[in-house]
Amino acid sequence: MLKRFRGPALVLSLTVYFILFVTFPAVAGLIPSMPSSAGMADQMRGAEIDKVQQVLEMKIVSDKLQAYGLSADEVKAKLQSMSNTQLHLMAQASDRILAGGDGIGFVIGLLLIVLLVILIMKLLDKKIIIK
Repeated sequence: MLKRFRGPALVLSLTVYFILFVTFPAVAGLIPSMPSSAGMADQMRGAEIDKVQQVLEMKIVSDKLQAYGLSADEVKAKLQSMSNTQLHLMAQASDRILAGGDGIGFVIGLLLIVLLVILIMKLLDKKIIIK
């Protein structure tokens, strides 16, 4: 009798194994670091406030805040009253704003592409005629 159920039991156990353990992907992610002391926490908070203030001093951001009716003093007071978590989120968002650049990199890249096209055309003995 045991030999009769050995095959179906093996198939059933392998099916359960594959359904439960193989199909679920592993989930991994980074966790935020925690400061080891109060002094380190204050230093991190100061650095994040400086980063956010650097973004707030940009012309576009300051004009937008004035359009919403906020003065620079109100913004600084709100910045000082934020929790560490809120301040960290603001600093992360300001990194994305600062990463945009001012367009100089785009112009330099475009000029390099044009120069490469001209160099390739010259190496292939093609003439560039501008009318």
